[in-house]
Amino acid sequence: MFTGLIEETGSVLGIKSSGEGKILEIAASKVLEGTKKGDSISINGACQTVTELSAKSFSVFVSRVTLDITTLGSFTPGRSVNLERALTLSSRLGGHIVQGHVDIRGKVKNIKKDIKGVEIEISLTVVSTSGNDFKLYLIPETIENTVIKDWKAGTDVNIETDILARYVEQMLKYGKGKPDNDTENDANFMGKLMENGYV
Repeated sequence: MFTGLIEETGSVLGIKSSGEGKILEIAASKVLEGTKKGDSISINGACQTVTELSAKSFSVFVSRVTLDITTLGSFTPGRSVNLERALTLSSRLGGHIVQGHVDIRGKVKNIKKDIKGVEIEISLTVVSTSGNDFKLYLIPETIENTVIKDWKAGTDVNIETDILARYVEQMLKYGKGKPDNDTENDANFMGKLMENGYV
């Protein structure tokens, strides 16, 4: 599990083919603290298992499926990447709760800067023909400390939905779509969601 709060930006040192996958070597410093082989590190939002460690880098094996689904398949040496270690039980949950399992890739469509931050419009790579865009407004702190500062129109990005948001979506579907169309139970269900802060 991860929060989506980036601990540092690293860079791709090397890429080697390995069977149907690739081995990525990533230069880093902060995320190496306390890390050992077998630990998980999120690279641009994709959870990867550390296979090798050195004083200034770590390596991961990226499977063919991950290369196809995420942006990791388009990495080249020198590319900057967002890095985050997996949560521990003593971690502060200052962000979201994500698994590092990328749901879909998106593409930066438009970037607008103002004095206080940046608005980024992202287009989702899905089959549907409309309603595939959303906007983010990012503060300077986020931009300065992540690879977002390198984004431009056309940049591919990994997207994952907060796991709690997924649960709420499923509960709402279930609450509104029961086959018996029991409006009283629907109202009770929605009431429970509101009482517990989900709506």
